[in-house]
Amino acid sequence: MANIKSAIKRTRSNEAKRVRNKYQHKTTRNAVRKLRATTDKKEATALYPEVVAMLDKLAKRNIIHKNKASNLKSKLALHVNSL
Repeated sequence: MANIKSAIKRTRSNEAKRVRNKYQHKTTRNAVRKLRATTDKKEATALYPEVVAMLDKLAKRNIIHKNKASNLKSKLALHVNSL
């Protein structure tokens, strides 16, 4: 355990950020799974912009790499267009 006051606070804030990042990442992964499982064109078209926004937000905050977000968006666009 840290002894310095600022290190204690840093530990607390890091834990809070870790939990928040984990929640956002898991939520986005579930949204991607839901979009991939969709077979209805209209529903997929409505869901696609929301998922893209989530991926962009994760990439902007360095939770996932920007190339990974780009790769996922590309694959999802191909899926939506193929329906």
